[in-house]
Amino acid sequence: MISWFTSRKISEETFFTGDRQSPWFLVAFGMIGASLSGVTFISVPGEIGNTKFHYFQVVLGYTLGYFTIAKVLLPLYYRLNLVSIYTYLDNRFGFWSYKTGAFFFILSRTLGSSIRVFLVAGVLQLILFDQWGIPFWFSVLITVSLIWLYTHRGGIKTVVWTDTLQTFFMLSAVLVSIYLVAKDLGILSFSEIFQTVASDSRAEIFNWDWKSGTNFFKQFASGAFITIVMTGLDQDMMQKNLTCKNIGDAQKNMFWFTIILVLVNLLFLTLGVLLYQFVENNALAIPARTDDLYPFLATQHFSAFAAIVFILGITAAAYSSADSTLTALTTSFCFDFLGIDKKYGKEKQVSVRKQVHLAFTALMFLVVLVFRWINDQSVINAVFIIAGYTYGPLLGLYAFGLFTKWQVRDKWVPYLALAAPIIAFIIAQNSKKLFWGYEFGFEVLILNGLLMFTGLVLIREKV
Repeated sequence: MISWFTSRKISEETFFTGDRQSPWFLVAFGMIGASLSGVTFISVPGEIGNTKFHYFQVVLGYTLGYFTIAKVLLPLYYRLNLVSIYTYLDNRFGFWSYKTGAFFFILSRTLGSSIRVFLVAGVLQLILFDQWGIPFWFSVLITVSLIWLYTHRGGIKTVVWTDTLQTFFMLSAVLVSIYLVAKDLGILSFSEIFQTVASDSRAEIFNWDWKSGTNFFKQFASGAFITIVMTGLDQDMMQKNLTCKNIGDAQKNMFWFTIILVLVNLLFLTLGVLLYQFVENNALAIPARTDDLYPFLATQHFSAFAAIVFILGITAAAYSSADSTLTALTTSFCFDFLGIDKKYGKEKQVSVRKQVHLAFTALMFLVVLVFRWINDQSVINAVFIIAGYTYGPLLGLYAFGLFTKWQVRDKWVPYLALAAPIIAFIIAQNSKKLFWGYEFGFEVLILNGLLMFTGLVLIREKV
């Protein structure tokens, strides 16, 4: 119904920009669901058992990252009136830098969002589709087909509205889950929940061991840079912001989005502590994979109502992440590689855009199937690890463009963008030997970006 409503009387530009008429508060609320996805819904509560509340150090770093986006990147994008944010690299450096930036976005978003869909699809397969005899590949096909169906006409305009509804269902699910688990534990008020969680050893937020991968300074810096690249340098997230009427509304959206996001992450961490307490109180075995903890309890040991709430929550989480990704990937490929606005007439643009949209839907389907067979770790860690290696070149490119006035030898940029992640991987794998026991965590993104930035300095054009 939302797709039908938002796709009436639209132009082809509406698919990509939403006619720049989106209310800022809808964008802010809807971005919560797109940012969190099923990874936060399932992985964060389970990860409490491995790393306590240390993930909240990353969340605190988000605030610095979002401030940077609001004050540095958004004004740039609005001033240049961009549809694809990677057009900036063409203006600043040239053709090859532009294509390199767009390529790494497509690579990172295709992998990252497919993994998010995989996580939720795997849970739904375990608790629903296996019981009905439906194979995994078919359930994933249904999921991506439905997403394609309601986004292929209205594009980003539809996504802004559907993300708002999906975020509502996801947040409602976590709040209801906290209430139901707390009630089962005999905790009857908000103050009691706070006291119970605060007194639990797993609620430890700060880790000051400099060698640890979850050290505060590593996590905080990683959170800031992860936010800058995964939101500020990401066509998916910025495309929503660029549908606001003006820069003032876009910055207002980012401010309120940041506050809500921090509080929501705190809710998921709180739920994680309560889930582990429930397991201990009922002498249950903890699943081998922490990602399975919440689904296992919700469907095997909670009430039928709690199970329904959980299913609604993860379904909303999956769709809120994947729908905007498909739209953003379509936008980036159409503008950055096909030059759809320059090469084709209006009717041909519609045809090409629909073909690209369908192709990325099929690609997401295939990547989900591949990841099912190769993953053996917490999905939230996998998402950040992939981001660290694929967004690093973008971080280096934009930092060099914004904070220096140098030009570069443009044709060398793609080679640097390939070399930086490879060198970063080699260093990270051998860091304990090279740096007196130091272990890289998510801050490998910073190392990757620094290597790219250094390489650009070396290939700068002599004045």
